[in-house]
Amino acid sequence: MTDREPQALDVLDDAGRKVLFTEARTANTFAEVAVADDELAMIWELARWSPSAANGQPLRVLFVRTREGKERLVRHLDEGNRAKTLSAPAVAVLAYDVDFHEQMPTVFPARGDLLRAAFADQTAARESLAAYNSALQTGVFLLAVRAAGFGAGPMAGFDKAGVDEEFFAGTSWRSHLVVNIGRSPGCRPVVPAAAPRARRARPRLGLTALHPPGCAGSEVRSARAWSA
Repeated sequence: MTDREPQALDVLDDAGRKVLFTEARTANTFAEVAVADDELAMIWELARWSPSAANGQPLRVLFVRTREGKERLVRHLDEGNRAKTLSAPAVAVLAYDVDFHEQMPTVFPARGDLLRAAFADQTAARESLAAYNSALQTGVFLLAVRAAGFGAGPMAGFDKAGVDEEFFAGTSWRSHLVVNIGRSPGCRPVVPAAAPRARRARPRLGLTALHPPGCAGSEVRSARAWSA
């Protein structure tokens, strides 16, 4: 508790909510427009502010844009993910760094040396913590892609060991998600004379679905629930 006056926070307007949440969809097709260096930098500038335990920030990103780079990548993707990845202007390979603790003196100056020493011999604990926190950071990364004006197409269907060997051999990075990035091609009707159909979102769970089993609704007041 604190005696300080509560700080009033701005509320995201309807347009912002639509871009990030209610009208955002997983992107599977993209306009043939390149994603520039400064645009990728904009995405990371937003994504890097994600929370993570002790500010450890284990998420790492490899941006792949060249045809050669994408061909190296798609050989490790599931068949259904290959064509759309080759067509995407940019692809982000998201990974976590098992040796994230080496950066602790930089990202947590007050206790960084202590934390680095504490994690030095805890490989399994670092792996678990890095995987969990990079997943948390990944959610923010997807929102950052949308906030920068792009569609995001996340895919987990790929051979992680193959991708790691292809791109991260000899490093402490471990791949966990591939995200296609690009601008929307617009809505094109299948039949030229037909009006475009709005793409509907699949249903989402309401707050009541988050109640613990056997707990009445009235008892629950919150839901806790770079280029190759």
